[in-house]
Amino acid sequence: MKVLISGASVAGPALAYWLHRHGFEVTVVERAPALRDSGYAVDFRGAAFDVLDGMGVLEEVRGHETMMRGTDLVDDEGRKIGELPVEAFAGDLEVPKRELTAILHRLTAGGVRYVFGDSISRITQDGSGARVEFERGEPAVFDLVVGADGVYSTVRRLAFGPHERFVRHLGMSGAGFTTANHLALDHRGVLQTAPGRAVYLFSAADPARMTVSMSFGTDSARLDLMERDRQEEIVRERMAGAGWVVPRLVEDMASASDFLFSSACQVEMERWSDGRVVLVGDAGYCAAPTSGMGTSQALIGAHTLARHLAASAGDHAAAFLAYEEELRPYVAENQKHGREAVAMFGG
Repeated sequence: MKVLISGASVAGPALAYWLHRHGFEVTVVERAPALRDSGYAVDFRGAAFDVLDGMGVLEEVRGHETMMRGTDLVDDEGRKIGELPVEAFAGDLEVPKRELTAILHRLTAGGVRYVFGDSISRITQDGSGARVEFERGEPAVFDLVVGADGVYSTVRRLAFGPHERFVRHLGMSGAGFTTANHLALDHRGVLQTAPGRAVYLFSAADPARMTVSMSFGTDSARLDLMERDRQEEIVRERMAGAGWVVPRLVEDMASASDFLFSSACQVEMERWSDGRVVLVGDAGYCAAPTSGMGTSQALIGAHTLARHLAASAGDHAAAFLAYEEELRPYVAENQKHGREAVAMFGG
């Protein structure tokens, strides 16, 4: 079977690995011009370790562990008032996201076709396959199309409907970027919370740099799709009056080359497939960053979907159904944790 996967972050390459291993012909299309070299650290819990081990990369991934030592809670003036254990943010294993995506790409590049700098623009299904049109490339026909392209999935929008139908905003948005390590943090984080907002800083892989997350309560995720100027304006408004190092961080934000704005959202759907189209990872069932389970869900979801497709003897409808039935209880629990954790970050 010929399978097209949209998205080359975690879920897409992981699924590509397992499908190729089972004999599928796989193409991955990614809107970005090259492999993404940004993103927060990601962590792993539970069965995700079994998936990494099955792919033969668990020890390689462990070699990039951030080795975080915990997080200090500080007041408005930066004085320590408490402490959170490393598990509060880092899970059982934490690595920079860029390292994980590089490993997954290297693992699959030899047997999987990657197309960067392009995106799906239309999907037309019939009994024999799915005809896919692209923004730049020539149309092609595939047996299956997989959306592994995140919360604002192009595949989901084309096959299921507009984002507003499925993306549930959890009342919090924020900006993230890296800057100079003003606080000389050493494999440690600092969290300051106030009514309606929170600032989280940490330094791990590069001692000269620290990662900044400034989050605050919002009533809509529409900010995610706005221009950076407007997003920065909102951050400045919501952080106005904050003390400690926050004014300096707001200044640093304007010159950050890796600025990222996103909202805490969950994706809720009655079904994850429609005909020959299926969703995996955040595209189908994002549990929100506050759940700490996004990467684990992506890996486990990819492995589960590939396993059922391989066992279905070509009956993709049966495979999609079995995939959903097995994974939904796990997703429901993770989404519950994601909603409960929002309060810690100022939501």
